[in-house]
Amino acid sequence: MFVAGCAGSPGDPSFPLASSFAVQGIDVSRYQGDVDWQAVAGSGMRFAWIKATEGGDYLDDKFRQNWEQARAAGVARGAYHFMYWCRPAEQQAAWFVANVPNDPFALPPVLDVEWNPQSKTCPRKLPREEALRDMRIVLEGMERAYGKRPVIYTSVDFHRDVLVGEMQDYPIWVRSVKYHPSVKYGDRRWHFWQHTATGQVPGIHGYVDRNCYYGSENDWASWLGHQS
Repeated sequence: MFVAGCAGSPGDPSFPLASSFAVQGIDVSRYQGDVDWQAVAGSGMRFAWIKATEGGDYLDDKFRQNWEQARAAGVARGAYHFMYWCRPAEQQAAWFVANVPNDPFALPPVLDVEWNPQSKTCPRKLPREEALRDMRIVLEGMERAYGKRPVIYTSVDFHRDVLVGEMQDYPIWVRSVKYHPSVKYGDRRWHFWQHTATGQVPGIHGYVDRNCYYGSENDWASWLGHQS
């Protein structure tokens, strides 16, 4: 089902397939500026992942605005934390919990795990077992605080280096902008697919990441029901 008024990049080979999924959404941060969430909802976007925190001391300055306005517009939304491999995992879990309200109507929290070699402050890569250990600390802290099983967001290279065969009991949100996830993630079961960084959605100036949920309308309703 193509969502009226929304588009991906004309050169994005994954967009026609991704847009066939019934439930479509976006993810946003301060880089999208002021979002007109009523227009986003009117365009057919059903969910939004909203950037909240990074590391142990950064709060996205549009988080609160996006968090409140998305809910007011009727868009299901959840908050995500970008993992820094240079900060203790306990600090990162505590920072996220200190800044993200415990809203029973929210989607589960998300832990965003990827390598960031371009970072000037934290280009570090960890050995696989250390990365998994730190992930577990943050994921368990999130689950204790919000009572919901967190979602893991990952990129192709991080999944290859760390997550193959691991964390199978967590919902996963995968990034794959050129191919269907099965090409890059094999038989890994995924719940959300970030398929383009150059999506265009009413209510947002410029590009935005587009996502879809793997499943039917009934599957989505069932999944939401398990989060409440």
